[in-house]
Amino acid sequence: MQEAVPPGFESLATSRAYFTQESMLAVETRRRKLFIGLPRESSLQENRLGLTPEAVKHLINEGHEIVLESGAGEPSKYSDHEFSEAGATIAYSQKEVYEADIILKVAPPTTDEINLMRAGQTLISALQFGSLTGDYIASLTRKKINAIAFELIKDPSGARPVVRAMSEIAGSTVMLIAAEYLARSNEGKGIILGALRACRLRRWSFWELAPWLSMPPAPPLAWERK
Repeated sequence: MQEAVPPGFESLATSRAYFTQESMLAVETRRRKLFIGLPRESSLQENRLGLTPEAVKHLINEGHEIVLESGAGEPSKYSDHEFSEAGATIAYSQKEVYEADIILKVAPPTTDEINLMRAGQTLISALQFGSLTGDYIASLTRKKINAIAFELIKDPSGARPVVRAMSEIAGSTVMLIAAEYLARSNEGKGIILGALRACRLRRWSFWELAPWLSMPPAPPLAWERK
């Protein structure tokens, strides 16, 4: 038996009606603030630091937070005042620095420094895999530390920019170090490096330079013949 349609319902179903439309609200995009700790390097003859005051200022302007252990910049001739003016917080205890979410070091952390870290922290450092031991890796794994070796970071072209920069620094300083060891004060022979004798420049052809090359000389071209 067909149910009776209430009066007026059929006309209501076929008539136009207005419905509320949802309004699209702007979704607030919040960037996660980085909390970076810069401890003082404890390795022998390690004078470098992960960030300069200029880099700290740039990160602070981007909304991040940086805590620096007091005296960490002294080996690199940066004072605590310079980092403080850049916006970094100066900590006078090593434990306070290792409370940061990201620990940025140059040399790998020692076992005592790993013990100061908590689970889930991120470590960015030169881990130097060639010198790592199983116990060292186990201590990082035990604390569930996300360790990033910056000497293995690659750019889109496949090159390693940190290794390239370190190689350029080593190539630039090798002459200075060699000159220091050759100085009389270090019982060297007193040889001066980098000196050039007076000479007159001229244009050489390949045929003239061939005897000085390791490869066998190629036959001279017609324009090189006299």
